[in-house]
Amino acid sequence: MLLFFSILGIFLSVLILSFNARKHPATLYLGGFFFLLSLYVLSQYGLLYSKSVFLVTALLVLFPVTFPPLYLMGPMLFWYVRSVLSDHAGLRKSDLLHLLPMLIYLAGGLAFTFSPFSGKVELATQVVSDVSIMQTYAITFLSRIFPVPAVYLSRPVLLLAYTAWSAGLIAKYFIQKKQKGVFSGQNFMIHWIMLLTGLVLLLTTSHILLIIHTFRLHFSELAFGLNMIRILSALGLIGLMLSPFIFPAILYGLPRLPDASRSTEKRHASRKAGEPGKPLNHFENAYLRSLGQRTDACMQEHRPYLEPQLNINRLAVQIEVPVHHLAYYFREVKKQTFSEYRNRWRVEHAKKLIREGKSSQLTLEAIAGLSGFSNRNAFSSAFQKWEGVSPSTYALRQKETGR
Repeated sequence: MLLFFSILGIFLSVLILSFNARKHPATLYLGGFFFLLSLYVLSQYGLLYSKSVFLVTALLVLFPVTFPPLYLMGPMLFWYVRSVLSDHAGLRKSDLLHLLPMLIYLAGGLAFTFSPFSGKVELATQVVSDVSIMQTYAITFLSRIFPVPAVYLSRPVLLLAYTAWSAGLIAKYFIQKKQKGVFSGQNFMIHWIMLLTGLVLLLTTSHILLIIHTFRLHFSELAFGLNMIRILSALGLIGLMLSPFIFPAILYGLPRLPDASRSTEKRHASRKAGEPGKPLNHFENAYLRSLGQRTDACMQEHRPYLEPQLNINRLAVQIEVPVHHLAYYFREVKKQTFSEYRNRWRVEHAKKLIREGKSSQLTLEAIAGLSGFSNRNAFSSAFQKWEGVSPSTYALRQKETGR
C-alpha cells in the first residue's frame, strides 16, 4: 500500500506543478508538499518493507536528495496555507530560517554522503536482513549527539509543529473575521484547508506514535502488526492522497477579491452611524465588473488578441491584475474560457477585414494570420462556432451583398 500511495502522491504533485504552478503560484507549495510526503512514504517503504537491497541502496546513495529535503514538508504546508490566506505566494527573507533543519541534517550526514559505495551496499544488505539495525546505526553525526529515535522523530514532529502553526493561522483569520474577505464566494476553500490540516494532523500524530511504538518493541515483528495506531496512520495517508480529487477546484487557486474586507468594515461603520448597509458582495461585484471593463478596454484599445501568443497570463500582466483573479472572472462570471473570449475578438476582427473587402485581396489564411490565429483550421473552427457559417461562406455573402 505504501508503494502505491507514494507513486500516487508523486503523480499528483507532478499534475499540480505541471498544470497549475504557473497560473497559481501557491500550488507550487502544495505540489512540493505532496511530492516530499510521497518521497517520505517511499523511503519508509524502501527501508522497512521492500526487502530490496537495490532500493535501499538507491535511497542511501541518493541520501542528500532523499532524506534532508523531507524537513521541508512542514514549511511547504505552512507556505501554502499562508499564500492562500494572504493571496500572496512570495517568500520573505525570514523564510530562509525554515531551511535550517534541512541544512543541519544535510551537514550532519556529509560524512555518510561521501562514504564508499561498498559501505552503502553492505548497510543496505544488513537492513534488508535485519531491519532492527536502524535503531542503532548512526547515519548522521546528529545520531551521536541525540538518541537515534529522536532523529527519526524529528521529521514528523517538525511537520506536526508546522501543521499546528498553519491551523493557528486559519484560526486567527476566523477570529479576526477576515475569512469574509478571503473566502468570500469560495466556501469550498474553507472545507479544503480544514480537511488538509486535519488529515496532516491525523497522519503526523499517528505516525509519531507508530515510530515510538516501533522503537519500544525494537523493530520486532510485533511492531509491524495491525493495530489502531497503524489503522489511523493509514486512514490519514489515504485521505490525504485522495483529498485533492475530492476538491478538484483547489487546483485553480483562491483569488482574494481586493477591498472585500475593507468593504465589510465600512458597512459595519455605516450601520453604527445609522446608515443603511450595502450587501456584503457589493464591492466584490464592483471589482469583478471592473475586471471585465479593464479586460474589454485593453482588447479594444491595444488589440492584444492580434498576437498569436496571447494567453491569460500575458493579458493579466497587461491589465496589471493577478492572473488567478482573471481566471476566476472568466470561470465564475463570464462562464467561458479565456480562449473563447479571445477568439471572439479575433473573429470580429476577421469579419471587419472581410467587410472591408480584404478577402478579395488576401487569402483566408492570410486574414486568419492578421486576426491573430496561428493557422487556418483554428480560424475556421472559431469562426464557425461564433457565426454559424464558415469564413468562406461569410466572405461570399458579403460579396453578394456588396453587389
